[in-house]
Amino acid sequence: MENHVKRLAKTLAETGALFFDENLVLKDGRPTPYFVNMAMFKTGRLSLLMGSFFAEMMVSKGLEKRVDVILGPSYKGSTIALSTSIALWQEYQKDLVFEYDRKEAKTHGEATGKKGLFVNQSFFDGCRLFIVDDVATSMGTKYDLLEKIEAEAHLRGMAIHVEGVGIGIDREQTTAVYDEDGNVIPGRKGRSAIGDFVSKSGISVFAVAGISAVVQYLYEEKNPVLVGGKRVPIDDGTKATFDLYMETYGIEGAKAAKPQF
Repeated sequence: MENHVKRLAKTLAETGALFFDENLVLKDGRPTPYFVNMAMFKTGRLSLLMGSFFAEMMVSKGLEKRVDVILGPSYKGSTIALSTSIALWQEYQKDLVFEYDRKEAKTHGEATGKKGLFVNQSFFDGCRLFIVDDVATSMGTKYDLLEKIEAEAHLRGMAIHVEGVGIGIDREQTTAVYDEDGNVIPGRKGRSAIGDFVSKSGISVFAVAGISAVVQYLYEEKNPVLVGGKRVPIDDGTKATFDLYMETYGIEGAKAAKPQF
């Protein structure tokens, strides 16, 4: 197991960002035995740790050699882009620009007469981007960001390459399936949001860690994790519940080549 996966797993357990409990429900309406709340990385130390996980993942795959700009979608992704850029310089002496988008285009100040979609205005002809974010659910934020990148490339008459998307945790599960009344159908597997994104965009998706590896590592190492509000090692019952959940909803991701705008 890669070092950044182990370090992320331990930090998720330490901060309570990963927890198990009953009656948890995802945004899509399905029950889940666990949840990951990356907002727990909210101090300077933890923010830099998060960046170091992404930086180590990028270096392990040689991505830092193929990237000019680290781009984080607002709002959570912007802090990851910043912390990853800092960690790449601090740990690997690789100095990359960080960038993030605006929710609404800026038209005043340095953007007078333009529609400024990105804060630092760091794109240049032929630049290579790596998008970073905390999680991937519907991938809707990533699709929106690709549209902004394409619009920026068209507006400024330049080619912009997206080398990949990096996410903190891959839940490794399918989307929900709904009946004709809009109610979620329990136990039914939908499609892989990441797989669909890769197929449609041609952009590879890289995860710092998959949830299965994280849980398996913490289970084997007997690291204390929040289970039912108590910090205890993951027991056999909790692990069995997790395994059944992954058997019911889990799916493996896919990768593909990168596009050019």
